[in-house]
Amino acid sequence: MKKKKSEIRMFCEFVVPPMLIWAAVVVIPLIYGIYLTFTNWNGLSPNYDIVGISNYVSIFTDKTFLTSLWKTFIYVFFVVVFSNVLGLALALLLTYGIKLQGLFRTCFFAANMIGGVVMGYIWNYIFSFALTKIGAVTGWSIFQKSWLTSPNTALISLIIVAVWQLSGYLMVIYVAGLTNVSQDMLEAAKIDGATPSQLLRYIKIPMIRSSVTICVFMAISRAFMSFDVNLTLTAGGPFKSTELLALKIYQTAFSNFDYGKGQAEALVLFVIVAIISIIQVTVSKKGEVQA
Repeated sequence: MKKKKSEIRMFCEFVVPPMLIWAAVVVIPLIYGIYLTFTNWNGLSPNYDIVGISNYVSIFTDKTFLTSLWKTFIYVFFVVVFSNVLGLALALLLTYGIKLQGLFRTCFFAANMIGGVVMGYIWNYIFSFALTKIGAVTGWSIFQKSWLTSPNTALISLIIVAVWQLSGYLMVIYVAGLTNVSQDMLEAAKIDGATPSQLLRYIKIPMIRSSVTICVFMAISRAFMSFDVNLTLTAGGPFKSTELLALKIYQTAFSNFDYGKGQAEALVLFVIVAIISIIQVTVSKKGEVQA
């Protein structure tokens, strides 16, 4: 009886408080947010009406939302692919035994330590002034005007910045995975005549599939939720050519004062990210192997 009371007391002390905090900051806001998607609340007025599913109908008939959704998919695809390829390439290079590899790891990871707002302003300066200065000096037409002023290059600029920031973080995860690959297995493969490309294809990559799963998942979630860099680097311009979905939601809710519709857009984004992430993790997990 004493043991049972002790277990109940420990449960109340160590489990109940975190559950209550989680419910207060996650569950209740989520439920309330879903409720607001069925209203026409403007985010300020204490009065609003229930409008049913009209917000959702409005979303999927809104060309600006569909355009932002399509541009977000393009952005996410290229960011996920290039950040993982670059992160893995850096990890392979920095686990090869080169001199000062610890210093290089720190330098590449440092990009992830820069806040999104600060980084957006830094890269805005690079694209608007530093690269145009190079173009003026060298005569290279590609750099003679800021990439941020053209709809054809602004999204590319946004992708470059995101890949530059994210690849260093993914590199650390890949480095952790590669250092756990059995050296005995690699040595045995080398003795049997395996080439470096064969080692990578048939041993290293299969043995770090769990790291690949984590990195792809994190890249997908971070790319879909990109907001601060989008806001400070391009502000969705020029001509809304780089207005990603997170920024579109912000504009709808807080600039257009249509909080109900903005909340509905946020819920749609949440569902999209959840579905894609679940599919990606499920498919990736099936191909994992144990050391």
